[in-house]
Formats: sequence, C-alpha cells, structure tokens
Amino acid sequence: LTPARIAALAERRRGIGCDQLVTLSPPTRPGADVFVRFFNPDGSEAGACGNASRCVADLLWRTGGTTRPVLQTLAGLLPARIEASGLVTVDMGQPRLDWQAVPLAAEVDTLHLPLPGDPAALSMGNPHATFFVSDFSGLGEGAALEHAPLFPQRANIGFAIMENPARMRLKVHERGAGVTEACGSGACAAVVNAVRRGLAERICDVELDGGMLRIEWTPDDHVLMTGPAATAYEGTVDLTAYPS
Repeated sequence: LTPARIAALAERRRGIGCDQLVTLSPPTRPGADVFVRFFNPDGSEAGACGNASRCVADLLWRTGGTTRPVLQTLAGLLPARIEASGLVTVDMGQPRLDWQAVPLAAEVDTLHLPLPGDPAALSMGNPHATFFVSDFSGLGEGAALEHAPLFPQRANIGFAIMENPARMRLKVHERGAGVTEACGSGACAAVVNAVRRGLAERICDVELDGGMLRIEWTPDDHVLMTGPAATAYEGTVDLTAYPS
C-alpha cells in the first residue's frame, strides 16, 4: 500500500472511494487486539481517526464478539467499548495542548493562535485548529488554513457553531481529505477547545453533516467519543490493478 496506490484506491470515480483508508494487522504492543493504521485520500498517514476507530471496534465486535477491544495506533492505545444500545465509545486519550505537541511552528498560546479568526489548537494524535464562528461561510478557507506556515505538519481545520453549552454544530476541512461529512477527532478537539474557552460543558453533543457524536472530556483528562457505526458493503480488491 504505497501512497500512490492508496490515493488510487481512495479516488471515488476509478477506485473504491473513501475519506480514510484503514489497515488492520496483528498488534505489536501487549494488551492490544489489533494494530490500526489510518491513511488520508492523498496517501499520507494520519496518527488517529475517531470515526474509523469506531468502525474498527464495531468490526471486531461483529466478527469476534469482543465488546471491549483495544486498538493500537500511532497515537497510542485506544480502548473502546460497545454500548448496550449498539453505539460505540472510544477513549481517544488525552488532548495535547502544548504548542510543540500540536505541533506548531512557533511558541504561541494554543488557546489563541495568531491567525485571523482567533482559533484554538491542540492534538488528538493529529493536529487540529478550531474556529468558533456564527456561520459556515468561511469553510472555503480551510484548504489555505490547512497549509498555513504555523502548521508544519498541516492541520485539520474545524468550524464550530455553539448552539448552547451542551450542543454544537461542526464542519471540518480534514488534512489531506478536504471537507468531510464527519470528523471524530475533530469533534473531540472542538469540544475540548470549547471547554477551554468557557463555551461548552464537558459533555457536549456535536452535530455533523454525517450524524451525531457525544463527546465527553472526563475529569481525568481523557476524551470519550460515542457514536454509531454502520457497514456500507464488503468486497475484495485486486491491489495489483492499482498503481504501485
């Protein structure tokens, strides 16, 4: 799975089509059930993906019966659980608030980045910047913001509208993917940043175009993401039919 092959598979007209390509392999760390890697549609690798983590946990439950799988990722071990309702909760770990951990190109306050629109930034295993807005008219600026010099590894750019302290609407321009219908790690980042700004409660419902997520920033500094997972289809692919 070279970057060129991943990009060809992710292409929606001539490939399978996806916002994220995920690979599963045997774990290399004790306590993990599977080693998960996430790839963007441009072939670059992401350290974490909340929605894909829920899908993997759901797959392990349906195929192996485990209700509490642990996913090994480049961002660390992510414990998950299948709720009685069938929803999936993933412990996305601790948000990283230091400028070097995001990472940013300069030492600045991650709660108020020196960019127009006054975004806040953090890492959920991948870099995020959240803009708190009154409407989504600025969504088209996401591509330029993704590549802003302040983000040496680029960034996921979220635009959040606070409806009340327990509910927000969110759209995300994802790094390497563009605007997607939902971004799980982006929802986690947006809620944490909203709590840091005094705009949200520590349990907040996030409405994305693709559905609803409930995000909880726990007192012990972990971010829990709960939402659904659904199978679209299953199939096989001849990888040799795609560029290497």
